[in-house]
Amino acid sequence: MELEINKKSKVHFIGIGGIGMSGIALIMKNLGYDVQGSDTLKKSKILDKLKLNKIRIYHGHKTKSVLNSNIVVISTAIKSSNKELKLAKSKKIQIIKRADMLAHLLNLKSNIIISGSHGKTTITSLVSNMLSDAKYDPMIINGGILNSIDSNAMVGNGDWSVVEADESDGSFLKFKSIYSVVSNIDLEHMDYYGTFANLKKNFQTFLNKTPLLGKNIVCIDDKHISSLLQKIKKNNLITYGFSKHANIRCSNLKNIDMGMQFDLNIKLLQKKYVIKNIRLNLLGKHNVLNATAAVTIGLLLKIGIKKIKSSLQKFSGVQRRLTIVHKDVKKIIYDDYAHHPTEIKAVLEACRNNYKNKNLVSIFQPHRYTRVKSLYKEFTKCFNLADLVVVCPVYAAGENSKSFNFKKFCKDISTNSKVQTVVANDQNDIELFIKKNLIKNQVIIAMGAGSISSWIRNISFNLKKNA
Repeated sequence: MELEINKKSKVHFIGIGGIGMSGIALIMKNLGYDVQGSDTLKKSKILDKLKLNKIRIYHGHKTKSVLNSNIVVISTAIKSSNKELKLAKSKKIQIIKRADMLAHLLNLKSNIIISGSHGKTTITSLVSNMLSDAKYDPMIINGGILNSIDSNAMVGNGDWSVVEADESDGSFLKFKSIYSVVSNIDLEHMDYYGTFANLKKNFQTFLNKTPLLGKNIVCIDDKHISSLLQKIKKNNLITYGFSKHANIRCSNLKNIDMGMQFDLNIKLLQKKYVIKNIRLNLLGKHNVLNATAAVTIGLLLKIGIKKIKSSLQKFSGVQRRLTIVHKDVKKIIYDDYAHHPTEIKAVLEACRNNYKNKNLVSIFQPHRYTRVKSLYKEFTKCFNLADLVVVCPVYAAGENSKSFNFKKFCKDISTNSKVQTVVANDQNDIELFIKKNLIKNQVIIAMGAGSISSWIRNISFNLKKNA
C-alpha cells in the first residue's frame, strides 16, 4: 500500500510492548522518526528499553494520545474493537499494518529474511551476530532479545538487514529478499491458515519470491520442506541438514562444555571442503541445524571461515532460549520459550543429552486454547524425556476456556508421555513445590510463551535472595 511518511510524521504504535512492534519502533526512533505508543502492560523489559530510547509510552488503549499522530501502526493482535483503533479510523488517521511498515523500512536494504515454524529467532540472532562481528553493521529486527546488544533491534548503517519474518499471519510474504531461509514447516497457526496444505502453499510462495540471483537456504531434513523443493521454479536452492543429500551436511556431533561441537561437509558454488570442529555455546541437535543455516549465509557473503567459527563460539545467546536463570550446586533452572510440541521435544532432548545423570523437570504453561486443542495428542506425547512435568493452567491470551478439560489434559500427559505430572496453579505453587521437592540433582526447565517467564525469574530471584 502507498505510505506517506517523513521525519516530521508522528507515528503511534498500538501495542508497542510486543516483541515485533517494539523492534520496528526502536528502528524508526533511531532513524529520526517521532515515535510513541500504547500498551496494556505497565512494566516490562521491552517497555523499559523503549523508554530508555526516549519513546513515550501511554498505558492502556483508552487513551486519546492517538489523536496527536499522523500514522498509526497496528499488528494482527489488535482487534477491530480496540478503542484507539476505532478513534483513529473515525478521525481518518492513516493506519498501517506492522508488516507493511517493516517492508517500507527494508526497501533500501539487501535483505536476509529468516522464516520457519521453529528456530527462526535463533538463526536470525546467529546471522546478526556473525554479520556484526564481520563489520557489516546490519539492520537487525529479531523476535527475541539478543544478549550481545541487549535488544531485539538495531538500525545498522550497512547495506544488509537481517529480519525474522512472521508466518503466523502471512506477513512474511510482504518482504523482498536476497537470501531466504526456511528452517522447517510444522502444524501451527491453523487459526489463520485453516489447513496445513494452505500453510505449505504460503511457504512455497515465499520461496518462489526469492530472485534467481538470490538464494533459498532450506533444511532438507524437514519432510515438508523436502516435498516442496520440486515446486520451486528457480534453480537457487541450497540445502542443509544431516541428510547425505544436503549441500551443507552436519556431522560428528559432540556435546561439550554446555554446548555442541560438529563438522560441516560443504558442497557449495562448485567447491567441496570440510569445516572441522565448529563450536557453539548452545545445546541440542536443533541448534546445530540453526547454526548451519547461519554458516551458509556467512559463506555466501564470503565471510572467512575463521571469523565464522569465532562468531559462533562467542555467541552469547538469545533471551528465553534455554537461558539459565538460577544455578547452584544442587540444581539449575532454565527459562525457555518452547510452547509447541516440536520445540518442547527438542529442548528436552538437548537437556537429556547434556545432563545424562540428572532428573529433568519441565514446568510447562500451555499457551492458547486453540493451539492446545489443535495439537492435543502431540502435546500429551512430547514430555517422554522428562522425569516430572509440572503443568500450569493455560495462558489464554484472551481466548475462551469453554470446552477445555484441564484435568484430563494433565492426566493424558501422564499417560501418553509415561511421566509423573503435578498441577501448579500459579507462581506461589511453583515456588513452594521447588523448595519442598526439588532439592538436588535436578535440571528445571520452565517452558511457555505466557507469564511463566516472569514467574520463574521471580522465583529464581527469591531463591538467590534466601540462599
